[in-house]
Amino acid sequence: MEIRAGQVVVHCVEHGTGRPVLVLHGAGVDHREAEACFEPALDGVAGLRRVYPDLPGMGRTAAPATLRSADDVVDTLLRFADEVTAGAPDAEYLLVGHSAGAYFAQAMAARRPERVAGLALVCPLLPRVREVPDHRVVAGSGEIGDEVFRSYFVIQTPDMLERYRRHVEPAAALVDEAALERIGERWALTPGHERAYPGPTLVVAGRLDSTVGYAAAVDLVHHYPHASLAVVDDAGHALPHEQPELLRALLADWLIRVERSAAASRADGEPSTRTEPS
Repeated sequence: MEIRAGQVVVHCVEHGTGRPVLVLHGAGVDHREAEACFEPALDGVAGLRRVYPDLPGMGRTAAPATLRSADDVVDTLLRFADEVTAGAPDAEYLLVGHSAGAYFAQAMAARRPERVAGLALVCPLLPRVREVPDHRVVAGSGEIGDEVFRSYFVIQTPDMLERYRRHVEPAAALVDEAALERIGERWALTPGHERAYPGPTLVVAGRLDSTVGYAAAVDLVHHYPHASLAVVDDAGHALPHEQPELLRALLADWLIRVERSAAASRADGEPSTRTEPS
């Protein structure tokens, strides 16, 4: 389906009914990777409407010339969220992001904390990436697949190669490289996006992530007042593929915390996103 968000027509797929969960994929792929990784963990959870958009310049979502920065993408995604919740304009939604999708999710939660019921960041791309480890294969020969597969996965088994070929590789032909380069030239977000989202937060990082590392993600536990943190061994940037059962358990715990926060807020007659005292 297509949803217009300002000047951008966003292609997305969705499953289920209830509170929206916007799941944002990383760079160079499309909704198919996010759907393959997160739908098994979210399917079966009652009352969740899982929405998987193609980000601008990827999949079937075009990036018009007016999109010239990461700020523009965030604005588009906020408009998209407004359209998804158009029937209930004050409704809350959950945000899940992988890699660059987590970069945008953080900014969205900072801009609209009262609308975000929970924030989950998986292998987040952050402004201050540091201490990125060298790539190291922990399973498999390291000789199968193409260069992109071998640099993305640290578990390089035939099963992982099949996942890559089904859910990652097909998106490459749909990437608008010129649009991503244009947006990447103005990748830094304007001041204000770094404000700490006060609601239930999950941060998951791969200890062997040679794309963004894990050290900067660890710092987020001090930034977000209600964050749980997991640094997962034997997982790289493709952690959602490589450690699906652990990811499912971490997301299940996060969803419990989201509901607990919502119940406490209903009892207090306040929005479910808690505000920390200054």
